[in-house]
Amino acid sequence: MGASYTARLHDAPGTKVRVIADGERAQRLRRDGVTVNGRRYDFDIVAPHEVVEPAELLLVGVKYTGFHSALEQMRHHIGPGTVVISLINGITSEAEIAEAYPQSHPLLSITYGVDAVRQGQVITYEHLGKIAFGEPANEAPHSEPVRFVARLCEDAGLTYEVPPDMVHDLWWKFMVNTGVNQVTAALSAPYGIVQDPGSPAYELMLAAQREVLAIAQARGIRLDETDIDSWLKVLAALAPNQYTSMAQDILAHRPTEADIFSGAIRTMGAELGVPVPVNTCLHQILKSLELKGS
Repeated sequence: MGASYTARLHDAPGTKVRVIADGERAQRLRRDGVTVNGRRYDFDIVAPHEVVEPAELLLVGVKYTGFHSALEQMRHHIGPGTVVISLINGITSEAEIAEAYPQSHPLLSITYGVDAVRQGQVITYEHLGKIAFGEPANEAPHSEPVRFVARLCEDAGLTYEVPPDMVHDLWWKFMVNTGVNQVTAALSAPYGIVQDPGSPAYELMLAAQREVLAIAQARGIRLDETDIDSWLKVLAALAPNQYTSMAQDILAHRPTEADIFSGAIRTMGAELGVPVPVNTCLHQILKSLELKGS
């Protein structure tokens, strides 16, 4: 997903893009580039230690397993007012960025409806979906950082929205991923496995998501069954033969993001006294699969 968005921004008129990378990854990017939907991109690669002009916008497009390394690597690219958009799943990365770089301006953000697949340096997608971003609460006229990102999205041809309640939308995406990413990963299956209403995988996805509803409601966050209904409309439009990022991780024997989904739900459930048996089981299965594939 990060490469797909970077390619769109690269093609936007008047936009200069650089990619932070070092070591073997930097060598590979310089040698092979990145191919997105059949087109090769050779981005400007900058080492983390290089002192450069701070970016106006910093896009964090790594998996959570690489987030803390990336958090240090972005140090020379953040200045006063640098807007940060995190494409990382879960509900914590923005707060961690704000704590590490108080001079920056992280916005809450989610993406959904994306069916990008990565095989080595080749990324393909049929649907790039939509990005939602903003301050925790947004009323027109929006803040300047929000308007700035909106202009960039328009220039890059990215579909976007600025929800009035971004905290709700962040938890909505968390609920979505806790169900669909984990179930498809546990089954090593594409979206189609959870698109048949009433099937065992479909019911398992919903059960995991309903535990997120219970946690959210216990924390005073506005999330209910209507949010599951809105997700099911998005799910129906996704390509049934495409794989979630977590299913791709399992198939490629990479570490997953189970800890920021079911792992986080287990922790919050214990703190709040909310039973989460489905996510407990999914977390145990996924961590076992990681060990099996390592």
